[in-house]
Amino acid sequence: MKLIKTRIEGVLVLEPTVHSDGRGFFFESYNKRSFERIAGINREFVQDNQSHSIKGVLRGLHYQIDHPQGKLVRAVSGAVYDVAVDIRRSSPTFGQWVGVELSEENRRFAWIPEGFAHGFLVLSETADVQYKVTDYYAPASERSIVWNDPTVGIDWPRSDGPIVSSRDMAAPRLEKAELFA
Repeated sequence: MKLIKTRIEGVLVLEPTVHSDGRGFFFESYNKRSFERIAGINREFVQDNQSHSIKGVLRGLHYQIDHPQGKLVRAVSGAVYDVAVDIRRSSPTFGQWVGVELSEENRRFAWIPEGFAHGFLVLSETADVQYKVTDYYAPASERSIVWNDPTVGIDWPRSDGPIVSSRDMAAPRLEKAELFA
């Protein structure tokens, strides 16, 4: 597995070693020892989630305040632009974001640690996104930041308007959101 560091400490991109031949391919989608040894990710994953979305759907920016989740994200099919926003007030990169394309072709994973809001935009006709999380879903703890907050300034790779849920459209801006210390 190849480790790619991003401009925000702790947010990582991982490329698995893929074994291909005329029959297809094989790779380890998760190996606790490898993730710990290569990327320093030593977390217990307690829940796996999967979503299916059509082109132009934007999900996010989501996080849980009392039950923060680290997320190991990948696109099983299709392609997405995956984004993490640092929402730790005490962090030197508070309010900054990093984005990476995850696709079935590049087979990359994004590691988004606790303390970050997460979202993605579907670039392909459809996409299936799968992610492992370090804490259980806790509806009372769920929070969001609006996807187009100008103070965050995410450069989403699409010029026309995305398809966004009414809940995500009504999310507060970073300055009004309940955040981590």
